Amino acid sequence: MSARDEILARIRSALADRPTPVPVVRDYDRSVAGSVVELFAERAADYRATVTRVSDAELPAAVARAANGRRLAVPAGIAPAWIADIATVADDPPLTTAQLDGIDGVLTGAAVAIALTGTVVLDAGPDQGRRVLSLLPDYHLCVVRADQIVGSVPEALARLDPRRPQTWISGPSATSDIELNRVEGVHGPRTLDILVVV
Repeated sequence: MSARDEILARIRSALADRPTPVPVVRDYDRSVAGSVVELFAERAADYRATVTRVSDAELPAAVARAANGRRLAVPAGIAPAWIADIATVADDPPLTTAQLDGIDGVLTGAAVAIALTGTVVLDAGPDQGRRVLSLLPDYHLCVVRADQIVGSVPEALARLDPRRPQTWISGPSATSDIELNRVEGVHGPRTLDILVVV
C-alpha cells in the first residue's frame, strides 16, 4: 500500500461514522437583467481594458487597427481571416519564453466572458493557446463573441470544463503596493484590448 492509499484509508475510516453530507442548494439567481454585452463592456472598461464592438465583417480590419503594426503571437487555432492583415508569429512549434518576451503582443479568442465582473476567461482552447501566451507579452488583443458573454460567474462556470487550465483576466495586469500605488504589467500584459463581435 502506498503512502497516499494509507492516508486516504485513514481519512475514510475517520469519516465512516459521520452522517451523509447534505447537498448545498444552489438555486440563487444566475442571470443579469439588461444587456450582458453592454454591462461587460462597461465593467471591462472600469478595469482599464479597451473594448470595441465590431461586426463579423469588420473583425479583420478591427484586428489590424488594434494591432497597429505590432507583431503578435497567435495560437495554432486562430481563424486565418483574423490575421490576414497583421504580422504574426505562430505558436507552433511552441515559442520559448525568450521568444515570447521579444514579441509585441498576443492575439487570442476566449472561452467565455463575464458581464458582472468584466472578466475574460481563457481555457487553452484552440484559439487561445497555452496560458503563457496571454501572460508574457506586454499587449493582449482578445476577440470575444457576443454569445460567449454571460451575466454571472455561476453561468460562466457552467460553460467551463474544470479539468482545463483557466486564465481569468479582468483588465490589464495590475497590482498595488502597501501605499496603494498601482503598478501595471507586473504579472501579465500592461495593455488589454477586447474586440466584442456583435
